[in-house]
Amino acid sequence: MPAVLYVDDSSDDLFYARYTRDKWQLDIDLTCFSTTQAAQGALEALLADGKSLPDILIVDLYMPLESGISLISRLRADNRFNAMRLGVCSGSDAREDHDRAMAAGADFFMEKPLDLKSVAAR
Repeated sequence: MPAVLYVDDSSDDLFYARYTRDKWQLDIDLTCFSTTQAAQGALEALLADGKSLPDILIVDLYMPLESGISLISRLRADNRFNAMRLGVCSGSDAREDHDRAMAAGADFFMEKPLDLKSVAAR
């Protein structure tokens, strides 16, 4: 079962991700956070405890305190997170948003709402 960490400041988007996982009975271990700081803290705690990191991290592009791009850049710069696939999601379909995400080190860019079926296929 793939482990997915989803970071989004929108409680509606987090709810929708959990709802669709349950509705479609997707075999995904989904953990959600509303801030990049909480997500990074959880990742650091997993490493400190010798536990496995999630297979995929998906972060919202536009967040109020720190953008998803900042988290992606920080994780890409840290070799401990090399095995994780990193993705950015956004309600924006602007090409420049996609390009900024990929330049920061994202493996993929998704439009909202998240399509967890395609996430599971990754």
